[in-house]
Amino acid sequence: MTSHRPPPGGPSVASQAVTRAFGPGRVNLIGEHTDYNEGLCLPFAIAAGVTVAVRDGPDNAIEAHARDLGEEDVFALREPQPADGWRAFVRGVVAELQRAGHRLRGGTLSIRGDVPRGRGLSSSAALEVGLALALLAHSGVPEPDRRDLARLCSRVENEWVGAQTGLLDQLAALFASEGHAVRLDMRTLAIEPVPLRLERWRLATVDSGVEHSHAESGYNRRREECRAACAALGISSLRDADPVAAAALPAPLDRRVRHVLTENDRVDRSVAALRAGDLPELGRLLDASHASLRDDYEVSVPEVERTVQRVKDLGAAGARMVGGGFGGAILALFGPGRPLPADAVEVRPSAPGRVLAA
Repeated sequence: MTSHRPPPGGPSVASQAVTRAFGPGRVNLIGEHTDYNEGLCLPFAIAAGVTVAVRDGPDNAIEAHARDLGEEDVFALREPQPADGWRAFVRGVVAELQRAGHRLRGGTLSIRGDVPRGRGLSSSAALEVGLALALLAHSGVPEPDRRDLARLCSRVENEWVGAQTGLLDQLAALFASEGHAVRLDMRTLAIEPVPLRLERWRLATVDSGVEHSHAESGYNRRREECRAACAALGISSLRDADPVAAAALPAPLDRRVRHVLTENDRVDRSVAALRAGDLPELGRLLDASHASLRDDYEVSVPEVERTVQRVKDLGAAGARMVGGGFGGAILALFGPGRPLPADAVEVRPSAPGRVLAA
């Protein structure tokens, strides 16, 4: 694929200012499928992510190049139309930023990423955040409140991509803290950094070999079941569910509620374990979270189960699936002296999404 060439008489590529922004991927330590139920989550950003570079281009259009895929897209700046795949993210971010009142300039985008897609590490939120920050900076628009920006990116995923995700991924990418996980209260949007001091322990992700897609998996079905459980219990959020009343719901709604309630509890127990330096307890909580996701929320697949069992056989103190489920990666905690599997990728808490220095 050839690179974009300026029109005759226009500025050379070398003379054009380039704005770059980075959106990180994330690992959710614990607190899965709780975000859209106004619950608790404990994610952290990772060093892998998506970098978006923007330079001057067509005045009234966006020209986007997905360098990793060798694909491109060109569309009118003021009237982005729906599209599929990665193009839906670009067009959606452009449209939602303008709908929110931000005046954007046209330009040429170059998109590169090193966070694996479809592995439960939120490559989608990394792309949304990188795009939004780059386009705002390129256009000379002050960055809005980051909670508002997270909501905007979530609308892109919901309305343009078709995945009914919550705010977990976007908030994690925008409010991450180096060396910390962040406790997110999805009802109040309160954000509390929690030191992630592992000492000689290590966290690593291992790919199950099965790619997942929120929009194409059973993720949206789980959200429908949560809404049905709320309606049956007469509440607006499963966070408020009474365990006794929930246990009387018909299957599988009873199990869906039980997962949400117990997972919220596991988040706060994990925060307490981290503050106390009790990493073996954190491992036990990861195991309990996985069992709940498998049995009560039913979002696992055989390949994920085999991957979890493999890392446990290799000495992991705890392991669980991460992301929306139905494939993707698993997260494992290894104690001092325990070797990581050959296909594992060690992960550490990194910095939030940001505009990069020139």
